[in-house]
Amino acid sequence: MSLYENIFIARQDATAAQVEALTDAFANIIAEQGGKVTKREYWGLRSLTYRIKKNRKGHYMLLNIDAPAAAVVEMERNMRISEDVIRLLTVRVDALEEGPSAMLQSRSRDDRPRGGRDRDDRRDDRRDDRPRRERSEGFSAPEGEPA
Repeated sequence: MSLYENIFIARQDATAAQVEALTDAFANIIAEQGGKVTKREYWGLRSLTYRIKKNRKGHYMLLNIDAPAAAVVEMERNMRISEDVIRLLTVRVDALEEGPSAMLQSRSRDDRPRGGRDRDDRRDDRRDDRPRRERSEGFSAPEGEPA
């Protein structure tokens, strides 16, 4: 059997529970055809780079699949029929990743507190002790305007 990675984006109107139900349905299709879904990752509701079918956001889901090609073709056919799936991509790979995907790793990296300063801290660094610049003696307002 071949190894595949499948990512699909569900509509923003769907809840996370509905996306899980969709994923279960697709996993059942794979199982009926003699394959198995080895990993599933829910990446959450994320903003899309551009609008797809009038949606600005979508629920992202990753599936690692070990199945024959006919099972993947049937799953993709059902994904295209489903109105909740707005985009899908299936790629054949040589080996499946075991740990969390790069998307989940970057999310955990973004969640940790940053050791550094906020923008508000920069205000304290400004040099308020330096003297203010005075207007030079030779400065005069343009003609017709008060000085």
